[in-house]
Amino acid sequence: MSDLTAERPPLDLDRLVSPVDWSVEVVDAAPSTNALVAERARAGAAGEGLVVVAEHQTAGRGRLDRTWETPARSALTLSVLLVPRAEQADWPWLPLLTGYAAARALRQLGAEVSLKWPNDVLLNDRKLAGILTERVDTSAGPAVVAGIGINVGSTRAELPHDGATSLAIEGVLVDRTDLLSALLRSLRTEYDAFQRGELAALRTAYADACATVGREVRVDLPTGETLVGQATGIDEGGRLLVLGPVGVVPVSAGDVVHATIVG
Repeated sequence: MSDLTAERPPLDLDRLVSPVDWSVEVVDAAPSTNALVAERARAGAAGEGLVVVAEHQTAGRGRLDRTWETPARSALTLSVLLVPRAEQADWPWLPLLTGYAAARALRQLGAEVSLKWPNDVLLNDRKLAGILTERVDTSAGPAVVAGIGINVGSTRAELPHDGATSLAIEGVLVDRTDLLSALLRSLRTEYDAFQRGELAALRTAYADACATVGREVRVDLPTGETLVGQATGIDEGGRLLVLGPVGVVPVSAGDVVHATIVG
């Protein structure tokens, strides 16, 4: 155990406040909490509301197959199993919902964060948290695993690149157990609203919290093409609307880079 790990307290389930019908498990280490939850779901050993938190995630994946490894107790890394009743046409909102819920919880604890489309959480224009949602087919039907990783106590040397940051680096002191409590409550609130079909309210709230809207952006598309223009809004399907040389283009997937603020 490193000196830093010894100084970082473990999560305290006795103090955790979570949705009463969700089940929270903490493991010392796991390659990927998403993979662990997905495996249990496919085996029929888990139902909606299973939350697995890893004190040390050794081989997690982010969007676009980026790796997400967290030194022990330096971050909050977890996955939640969801079984939405909503139409599957609305499921593309789940990554955005998860990012918005994480940002909302962080703001409640004093971190002035914003969102970069689709679901990165930024603090002082650096990446603080990432989200990865994955569909899982089970014997009971399709489900979704929502993975969340938040850099809490990471030092600059422990972060994967210069564009990342942590709460500690930015001077925001947050207890990880308190953050987990706030995160699960926030996620449950937004997920319940999603289940009730309240997408218009989510769309408005998300757009208000999204720093991408109103900025010049470069979007690296999955096709290998690049789209440059002004992000003008979010459509009903959660796609980013980019005004470029050929008009407004709805983007459903891509890697966004912020440029200057417009206006």
